[in-house]
Amino acid sequence: MSSVVETRSPSPQMKSVLTPPLTPPPRTATLKEDVPVDLGVPENYVSWTIKNQKPLPPITWSSLYKELNYLSLAILTITPSIAIWGAFHVKMRTETFWWCVVYYFITGLGITAGYHRLWAHRSYNASKPLEYFFAMAGAGAVEGSIRWWSRGHRAHHRYTDTELDPYDANKGFWWSHVGWMLVKPRRKPGVADVSDLSKSEVVRWQHRWYLQLIVTFGFLFPTFVAGIFWGDWWGGFVYAGAARLTFVHHSTFCVNSLAHWIGETPFDDKHTPKDHMLTAFVTNGEGYHNFHHQFPTDYRNAIKWYQYDPTKWFIWTCAKLGLASHLKKFPENEVRKGQLTMQLKRLRETQEGLVFAPDANDLPIVNWETFQKQSTKRPLVVVAGFIHDLSSFIDDHPGGRHLIAKNIGRDATTAFFGGVYDHSNAAHNLLSMMRVGVLAGGMQHGLDDRIVPPSQRLRIARYTELVSSAGSSTAWSDNEGLLG
Repeated sequence: MSSVVETRSPSPQMKSVLTPPLTPPPRTATLKEDVPVDLGVPENYVSWTIKNQKPLPPITWSSLYKELNYLSLAILTITPSIAIWGAFHVKMRTETFWWCVVYYFITGLGITAGYHRLWAHRSYNASKPLEYFFAMAGAGAVEGSIRWWSRGHRAHHRYTDTELDPYDANKGFWWSHVGWMLVKPRRKPGVADVSDLSKSEVVRWQHRWYLQLIVTFGFLFPTFVAGIFWGDWWGGFVYAGAARLTFVHHSTFCVNSLAHWIGETPFDDKHTPKDHMLTAFVTNGEGYHNFHHQFPTDYRNAIKWYQYDPTKWFIWTCAKLGLASHLKKFPENEVRKGQLTMQLKRLRETQEGLVFAPDANDLPIVNWETFQKQSTKRPLVVVAGFIHDLSSFIDDHPGGRHLIAKNIGRDATTAFFGGVYDHSNAAHNLLSMMRVGVLAGGMQHGLDDRIVPPSQRLRIARYTELVSSAGSSTAWSDNEGLLG
């Protein structure tokens, strides 16, 4: 559909009858932050950037002092130093201990439920009071502003395990845990759009007052609570402030390191993220990281009710209280496809490590007379149209040697499949490994299910193994036309 724009100014009479246009006219001025930063990114951005943008030279001991990020270094060393000093000089009171635990979860949720699942991944909507709570609690974790944190995390998801990933797990556990913050990055992280966050009044408010907020909620607030309510000013500062902050830091850092280091890959093993219960306990429920990287907009990390994910439970509770809404869940059908893909892949790996019966097409076709002649020299038995050499098994047969001996040179199909004994799957599989030939005309009608050993009835096949050529005669039987 096209439209024609009138270039002349309408007359006063026409103005009174004009209706609003179907599409709003373009704005004369566009704010810089409204334009997605990745709008003009080329399709080969990652490979082009890695090829054409030289990284900074490797860090050496002589150049280390020039490469350090001194602000991050100070935060990540002074805070634990205060906590260690306080452990030797300040007595831990019971009230302060429990306040540390509570405030650890509050500020931790500011990161996991706020920074991560709300703002970085937009996995649900939050009311304004809840957003301000997350903004203050997240500031109390002292890990950067919402905008800065989300920009880095979106780059991590977009460029996982590449050189444009700010905390690339392939560079080692230490780098992804804390090293990337202590030194200047060797390469600028990949472009990631946060223009949506620039429109949020809560994000802008926190960004503007971030320094005051981290001082207030990182140290002053936990200290004042302990001091005012039970008189433990030093304990509040050392334990609820410094020690709690140290634990929150390394808890969050484990999402970048531990969650890419230990565990399983039940949804996809293309990248390093893994699922592990230990990581979940350490990170407030962020440990089911393989699921998260596959389905990042899902408000859950743990999809099973018994898996530890307090962040999910908190968001769900907020939704019940009317503080959150539009909780996103990836379609169950697609989640199960991911699981099935990995299950089939592992079964395929097991399957490829096993030896199966020789292909019928690779076996010689032998007539009845030749079969009987050869049976006088070795114990050959016919079962379901295949000739089997039982030399290695005749003396180990559980039913006794005589049951095999009396069928040498004969067709023992009926005896094998229930006439004497309805043999187990294991017996059928073992027998198939002894095939040495195909009896000419020996494939009786109705034996199709018995020809294939049980271990080969449910094969895991690659898609290339299932595709037949367009003109293949296997598409229909010889006596069938296109209309049946």
